Amino acid sequence: MDRLTNTVRPYAWGSTTAIPELLGTAPTGEPQAEMWMGAHPGAPSRTDRGAGPVSLADVIAADPEGELGPDAVRAFGPRLPFLLKLLAAGSPLSLQVHPDLTQAQEGYADEEKRGVPADAPHRNYKDANHKPELICALTPFEGLCGFRHPAEAATLLEGLGVSALKPYADILRAAPEDAALREVLTAVLGADRDETAETVEQAATAARRLAGEGGPHADAYAAYAAIAHHYPGDPGVLAAMLLNHVRLQPGEALFLGAGIPHAYLGGLGVELMANSDNVLRCGLTPKHVDVPELLRVVRFEPRDAAVLRPEEATAAGEEVYETPTDEFRLSRFVLAPGGPSRTLGDRGPQILLCTAGAVAVHVVGAGAGGGSVSRTDAGSRTGVGSRTEAGSRTEADSRTGAGSRTDLTLAPGESVFVPAGERVELAGEGTIFRATVAL
Repeated sequence: MDRLTNTVRPYAWGSTTAIPELLGTAPTGEPQAEMWMGAHPGAPSRTDRGAGPVSLADVIAADPEGELGPDAVRAFGPRLPFLLKLLAAGSPLSLQVHPDLTQAQEGYADEEKRGVPADAPHRNYKDANHKPELICALTPFEGLCGFRHPAEAATLLEGLGVSALKPYADILRAAPEDAALREVLTAVLGADRDETAETVEQAATAARRLAGEGGPHADAYAAYAAIAHHYPGDPGVLAAMLLNHVRLQPGEALFLGAGIPHAYLGGLGVELMANSDNVLRCGLTPKHVDVPELLRVVRFEPRDAAVLRPEEATAAGEEVYETPTDEFRLSRFVLAPGGPSRTLGDRGPQILLCTAGAVAVHVVGAGAGGGSVSRTDAGSRTGVGSRTEAGSRTEADSRTGAGSRTDLTLAPGESVFVPAGERVELAGEGTIFRATVAL
């Protein structure tokens, strides 16, 4: 197995304190939004197998079947199909949706055929893959997920008492649900920006007042007022009012499938997604919003936000967050003091992330079976420019042979890559999140 050194991305919406607190490091004063664990080309994790630091992407490219296993390579090709993150939202992220696989393949092929530069700000499809994702709260976490039922959204808009919103509420009450949601979102995103800015300000003022008065929608009104504070005049504020407002407690999760509009508003969580960059934005952003393509991809299906809670699926105490996605599978191990060790299967690649306590990870049968265990770790917590790297070597790590690494102890925020064919055992007191493929 390989200890990972990971990059922390300094996006403007990131919390300045949440990730440093988890890692036990001093805040820099700059936002630290996401810590990436995986082989994404934008910021691959690094490891050291004795010849100096190397990216995990290069390690996998040198021996895809050895690192990922033949089943994963057959299913997803010669690359790690998922990306694991720590996500720390200090302010709202953009309101967005992701395409399904067919839409991504068609959209990518079309933009390639038309010669749209890969780095063009108006490009929608960076690759030909879909991007389902799962967010699991480590702290209280707030977000928007999926369309409200139109009648409920109409009640919310009517409660604001803003005359410019009355036509939207009337549509939401009169038309079939999917048609009503489509018509209102199209109207909001297509309206004159200056006129919309005035409506947004009136709605935000009313939302702040109603949040302070209490009532059944007080939390939602408070969230919309906060969004408007960060994005004054943005039509995405009105689009957000069509969506379910969700509060997650630690250990609870949301699955975001294709076409489901969503936004993360605040909190720290573990995020797992298919390895893609395809995002279509609906608002709450200065970036490009392609309204026609967005309307093609969005699923106008009202639904209650389905909060996921882990189910214990194995005798080893593995708590699984079930999703319909093959590219990834997220689970959690909560190790109690004096409790039994936990042994993990070895069919596919794994990334293990510690979020609490101190957990010892041991390679079972080191030197036998699939997957080399002659892997060293090198890592330090250092800042490099605007990119912070996270990962460290602990004194409890033991060496077997020249430079081999078969026993590691993980502290909060530390992670390891376990290649296919290596079985590992967990012991100690703490919490481990396990990202692997659903094979």
